[in-house]
Amino acid sequence: MSLILFAFVVRVRDGLPLSASTDFEHNRELQERKQQLRTISKVLGRFPDRGSVKGQELNIFFISSEGVSYMTVCHCSLPVAKAFCFLEDLRWEFTACFKSTVVALAARPYPFLEFDGTIQKLKQQYNQSGGPALEVTLAEVQEDLRIHPLQVINLDEVELTNGIANGHMEQGPGSGQNVRLQPVTAPGILSLVLNIVCASLNVIRGVHLIEYTFQDDYEGVWNVVAFLLAFVCCVFQCHLYLFHSSLKKLKSFTLLSVVVLCNLYLLGLRNIWQMIFHISVASLATVLTLTRKVQDRTNDCGV
Repeated sequence: MSLILFAFVVRVRDGLPLSASTDFEHNRELQERKQQLRTISKVLGRFPDRGSVKGQELNIFFISSEGVSYMTVCHCSLPVAKAFCFLEDLRWEFTACFKSTVVALAARPYPFLEFDGTIQKLKQQYNQSGGPALEVTLAEVQEDLRIHPLQVINLDEVELTNGIANGHMEQGPGSGQNVRLQPVTAPGILSLVLNIVCASLNVIRGVHLIEYTFQDDYEGVWNVVAFLLAFVCCVFQCHLYLFHSSLKKLKSFTLLSVVVLCNLYLLGLRNIWQMIFHISVASLATVLTLTRKVQDRTNDCGV
């Protein structure tokens, strides 16, 4: 069984593919991991020099050095240290063949396809022997990983651009890809309408209280703040559902928490049923936002 299934070399600044191993496997998870590699390659500047993405049976590992990133898809049974030994060997081979100026001037995808032969030899070496020939190299990598733990990347934070209501996402410069979100569903439309209703109720009550607040020497100013803050949260919940964003989970739960706290503070001005309504609408929006995923795409690259 092959432990290293795919290798990918890209330019960090713009994600331009430089070289990749050729494979003819049609494993579904492998195709998904290869697509995720290309997604990550567009935003490598956000991450440290080393990282990983965990999968069910296949993992992604990458290292970046001197403006070039070396990425691989490996079977989960392959030790992490051996995967990074492979990437280090790949880095040494690539830098020995191509100068940094040549890499910087590359203008079209896969300008160094001849490097595929080198990648294939390295893959074969690791898949047959199970690791590098020199155990000292493996020991050094293990020690380095112990001192500097590997960052595990959450794919929810690797979205390239914001989407719009019909599920399209804008293309990044030079990305050559059109990522789609799942279409807006009927529950999603219902959630948007209910959020707009809640936002309207909050802003109307808040503006109405402002007049009495000025008359009563600002005694009810915090009630006004709570109403207007809840209004802002409703608007942002709609935005978060319609537009893709990084840190989506954190933002969703933060908005939900603020809505709950605002309604608890307004307990004297709202009855229990009004509070349940507003909190339920915010909860529905949170669930739908977190469950709206990126659509699977058929890979458009055969390498």
